[in-house]
Amino acid sequence: MRPSPVSTARVVEAVHAKGGKIAPQLWHVGSAINPANRDDANAESPSGLYKPGRDWGHEMSVADIEGAIAAFADAAASAKRIGMDAIELHGAHGYLIDQFQWSGTNQRSDVWGQDRSRFAREVVAAVRAAIGPDFPLILRLSQWKQQDYETKLAASPDALADWLNPLAEAGVDIFHCSQRRFWEPEFEGSPLNFAGWAKKLTGKPTITVGSVGLSGEFIAGFAGEASQPTPIDGLVDRLATGEFDLVGVGRALIVDPDWAVKVREGRSDFTPYDRKVLATLY
Repeated sequence: MRPSPVSTARVVEAVHAKGGKIAPQLWHVGSAINPANRDDANAESPSGLYKPGRDWGHEMSVADIEGAIAAFADAAASAKRIGMDAIELHGAHGYLIDQFQWSGTNQRSDVWGQDRSRFAREVVAAVRAAIGPDFPLILRLSQWKQQDYETKLAASPDALADWLNPLAEAGVDIFHCSQRRFWEPEFEGSPLNFAGWAKKLTGKPTITVGSVGLSGEFIAGFAGEASQPTPIDGLVDRLATGEFDLVGVGRALIVDPDWAVKVREGRSDFTPYDRKVLATLY
């Protein structure tokens, strides 16, 4: 069920009342929908594929594509209108924007397949036009897909620059760079992670995310694997040197709302992650 603008505005007001900032993350999952709710008639993707060799749903028409772009822009404008402080687009993890970028799920022969980054650029440009030139726009990206952990859209720094710089030119202010494990180097011969390379190549601020403060990665965590707290000294050092600018924290905060306070105070009494805590969010 989609929340009403009134209820969402109340959330924004409550966050602002506590001195916080808030931004929605706008999604279109494409064909990567919840297996428990899959409906062939509703799932849509660039080529009707969930992953290479696996059909699911239907191939989007040009009208479908144009409608999806317009829907992202409309949602962004609505979010700004009710008082959000920024917009984030989810272009990672094998969802719709990512499905267009990945050759494994985009096998179209038209312009939307010949230039696989076009859909992402068009979404960014449409959202930028809808929110104006000065409203922060974040784009979440990943090399890995939930359909394939090992795939890479960019196998080299040059390929990464070719991918990200046009998105920056289209209107992205901040790249939110998702890895399964933030500490892993993105390319051989350099310690920089995905966010570090994105910042170096585009000059834009970046967010790093992926198993922050925990021993196990989050896909395994959602599958039921427990995860223990880990020191974040190395993360803080890399943040201080400017490799990246912000850090995304997920599961560690879900199980331990005081996680950031404990980090600031130098405490070590962090809570292990257990999937059962997710049941308390509903």
